[in-house]
Amino acid sequence: MDTLVTTAPAPAPTAAPAALRRLYFVRFAFAAVWAALLFATADTLGPLSAALLVIYPLFDVACAVVDVRSAADGGPVRHLYLNIALSAAITVGLALAAASGIPAVLRVWGAWAVTAGLVQLVVGVARRRMGGQWAMIASGGISTLAGASFAAQAGAADANLTSLAGYAFLGGVFFLVSALRLGRAAKGA
Repeated sequence: MDTLVTTAPAPAPTAAPAALRRLYFVRFAFAAVWAALLFATADTLGPLSAALLVIYPLFDVACAVVDVRSAADGGPVRHLYLNIALSAAITVGLALAAASGIPAVLRVWGAWAVTAGLVQLVVGVARRRMGGQWAMIASGGISTLAGASFAAQAGAADANLTSLAGYAFLGGVFFLVSALRLGRAAKGA
């Protein structure tokens, strides 16, 4: 007697990792371009550098909104909402700080780096089963430490914005690594 063996089709992979991967690629590209532009203007706080400082957290808000919309059920959405609120508040804080000078910008950016780093660390840990998140976890930890460094740099006589450009570029590299790792995780699944 022949038996017919059927198997249920494999469940379709959730769209969340694919959307997250695309978002991470976009974040890398934005960070690279933004860092290059800020680096070119890092010695002074003129209209272009001030605009760049305000654009960065606005872009972060937009990315977090996209992330919330594509998050899988049960994902760390509440932490993303916290990130949206934090980045929106920092946008205002950086606009005000830019009128006061580079030391004020470094202090505000430092506070943002510490708090956003902690949020990124929590979100990365919550998403670790998705794969490709070790870079986000490391980035969150590094961001927290870098934030304290920015606040310390604010007291230097030769304070400039170069370290912010480096910080943004490194963060972009972590997004690139996570995007690539998510792609590998999707192929392995």
